[in-house]
Amino acid sequence: MSVTESTNKANLWRKTKENGTTVIIALVLAFVIRIFIAEPRYIPSESMFPTLATGDRLVIEKVAYHFHPPAKGEIVVFQPPTQLRLLGYEKNQAFIKRAIATEGETVAVQNGIVYVNDRPLTEDYIAAPPEYDLLPVAIPEGQLFVMGDNRNNSNDSHVWGFLPVENVIGHAVFRFWPLDRIGIV
Repeated sequence: MSVTESTNKANLWRKTKENGTTVIIALVLAFVIRIFIAEPRYIPSESMFPTLATGDRLVIEKVAYHFHPPAKGEIVVFQPPTQLRLLGYEKNQAFIKRAIATEGETVAVQNGIVYVNDRPLTEDYIAAPPEYDLLPVAIPEGQLFVMGDNRNNSNDSHVWGFLPVENVIGHAVFRFWPLDRIGIV
C-alpha cells in the first residue's frame, strides 16, 4: 500500500468519524429538546375550532410551567386526568384546551355565557356560545378548568371536571402547518 492510499484511508476514516459524531450529537440534542423544551403536536379534532383546525401542527413549549402555573386564556396541552383514563383514554394521549379558570376561582355557564368569579368572559375566539348551562363550581387548589373554543363540540372540564396542573405538558406557542396559517397561537 502506498503512502497516498494510506493517507486517503486515514482521511476517509477521520471524515466518517467526524460525520458520525455530528449525527449523534444532533440526535441527542433533538431528543433533549423534545423531552424538556418543546415538541410538535398535531390537532386531531375540531374541539379548538376556530382557533385551531383539525390537521394544524403546533410547537408546544414545555419550560415555562416549571417556573409559573398556567394562566387563564393560555392554550394548554395535557395528559388526560383520571376521569378520562377511566373512560379508556391512554395516559400518553394528549388533549389541548384553553385554560378558563385557575385555583380559587368560580366558573359558571348560563344562557350561553361563561362566567368566572361572576364576571362574563369576553370570548371573541369561540365558535359559538355554549348551548348548555353549568352551575357555579369552585376550582380546587392545584387544578384548572379548561374548555375547548368549540364550546358545543368539546370534551372538556364542563363534562369531566377539573384538570390537575401536574397533568399539563406545556402550552401552544406557534402553528407551523398549514403554511397559510403559520404564526403565533
